[in-house]
Amino acid sequence: MPRATRTLILINVGVFLLEQVYPRTLLQQFALWPLHTPLFRPWQLITYGFLHDPTHIAHIFFNMFALFMFGRSLEYYWGARRFVIYYLVCVVAAGLTQLAVQQSGGVLDETIGASGGIFGVLLAFAWYFPRQRLFVIPIPIPIPAWLFVTGYALVELFFGVTGREQSVAHFAHLGGLLGGALCILYWRARHRFVS
Repeated sequence: MPRATRTLILINVGVFLLEQVYPRTLLQQFALWPLHTPLFRPWQLITYGFLHDPTHIAHIFFNMFALFMFGRSLEYYWGARRFVIYYLVCVVAAGLTQLAVQQSGGVLDETIGASGGIFGVLLAFAWYFPRQRLFVIPIPIPIPAWLFVTGYALVELFFGVTGREQSVAHFAHLGGLLGGALCILYWRARHRFVS
C-alpha cells in the first residue's frame, strides 16, 4: 500500500481507537458542528473527516476499505502529495456543503466521517479509470467505474432531497464529489499535471 493512503488509514484507525476512550471530548472538539452553535470551530472542517461513529465499526470499516481500494490507484497516478491535497480538498468541500445545508435547515447535530473525502476519491477514480470494472454487491455483473459513481451520486441526491436516512450526511457526500471535480478542473486549467 502506498505511503499516503496507508498514513490516512492509520490516522483514521488511531483516532477511532481514541474515540473508544474519549468519545465525548473528541466529538465536542473535533466533530463538525453547525455554524449557529457555540461548539463550532474552524479546524473542524478538517478534523471531522477523521472521526467516525465510535459505536459502529461498520462506519469506519467501509470508509477505510474504499480508501484502500480506490486511493491506492490515485496515489500511484498522482503521487502522495497531490493525492493528500486532493483528499483534504474533498473533505473541506464536503464540510462546507454540510454547513450550508445545516444553516438552511436549522440542524443542530454534528457531522463526522471520512465519507466526503471518500466520495471525492470515488469521483477521481471514475474520472481517470472510467472503464475499470467493479464488482458491486448485489449487482451480479461487473460494472464500469463511471457508471458506479454516477449511480451512487444519483442515489445520494435522491436520499438528500427526499430526506431519507436523515442520520447520513448525503449532501456532504455530494459536496465531496463537487469539491473533487472542481479541484481536478482547476488543476487541468492550470496545466499542473498531465490528465
